[in-house]
Amino acid sequence: MRILVIIQRSNGDVFFANTVIKYLFNNYSNASIDILVNDDTFQVAKLIPNINQTIIFSYKEKSANRWTQERRIFEKIYRKYDLSINLTASDRSVIYALLSSKNSISAVEKNSSKSWWKKILLKNYYFFNPSKHIIENNLQALDILGFEYKKEVETLPFSKKVEEAISKKLKNLNINKFLIFHPSAQYNYKIYPQDSRNKLLEFLDRLNIPIVITGGRSEIDLSIKDSIPKGTNFINLIGETSIEEYVVLSHLSLGYLGMDTLNMHIAASQNKRVFAIFGPTILRMWSPWSNTTNSCASVNQYINKYGNITIFQADLSCVACGNMGCNNEYDESECLNYIDPKFIYEEIKNFINNKKIQRDLRSTI
Repeated sequence: MRILVIIQRSNGDVFFANTVIKYLFNNYSNASIDILVNDDTFQVAKLIPNINQTIIFSYKEKSANRWTQERRIFEKIYRKYDLSINLTASDRSVIYALLSSKNSISAVEKNSSKSWWKKILLKNYYFFNPSKHIIENNLQALDILGFEYKKEVETLPFSKKVEEAISKKLKNLNINKFLIFHPSAQYNYKIYPQDSRNKLLEFLDRLNIPIVITGGRSEIDLSIKDSIPKGTNFINLIGETSIEEYVVLSHLSLGYLGMDTLNMHIAASQNKRVFAIFGPTILRMWSPWSNTTNSCASVNQYINKYGNITIFQADLSCVACGNMGCNNEYDESECLNYIDPKFIYEEIKNFINNKKIQRDLRSTI
């Protein structure tokens, strides 16, 4: 059974596709599963298990020589698969699904003016619903196939070698139990302002437990790295870990505090205690999914608590607008300025002072 899964959006979309791929692999004996992703999500895609081949689409290559790339992809996928599943509703990804298999399943927009031709040509389709969480949207493909499943997000695996390397690094730093603080995101409009961030870090330093600060190697991440204040309990690892190494760090941590980003979803999928700072992002689609309650957040309020998740938002009538910043141009979101760092700290302090956490901390001294 040759299967192609197409995910042409963000790192988060590729991460959530892992759950669908798990059920495909488990339900089809001897399944050979390929995935087609954008090049900026490859680092996440390569961690998904049970993948035979990853096919890359590059927007940079599209700009340089569009038809050369399209021809290369067409030659790789044309009628090569018994089943194609497209988890994004874009025109290009639907065309890839149609070309790759006569048995095609795809998300489509509910707006008929955009999706009429897709509904005619696809073997099966489901409506992408922006009022549902991304994992619930993806699982509709399994409904079409008649698969039974648990509404839980599958986490990413890691190798023993990487786990041993991270454990050794932590031991050399004299760190055992620790909290992750992830202050960065892919775009500026999701990032807690520097003044608020530094006040929050000042409070966190009082907890007297290691705070491992994580981030990637992008320009945004590295600028944040340089702005992190010195603290007795801070270990600044921004730019020093791969995604797989972060998965291990998250696995070993007490919990996650930070921005609305891929790292947050990884921590939630590991059933870690998650404290997430949200700006304009729509909760009902992108809030952390709690495997313990099989639910997400859907109501905008200054604090949301469900299962192992706590979300902080500004108490403003415009939240959450869903825009890419106040000017909708990937710039700053004013609402993030209205989330009180002391309020966040008090929630973290209550968590750390929990009797079980205190026992765990004492057992490592």
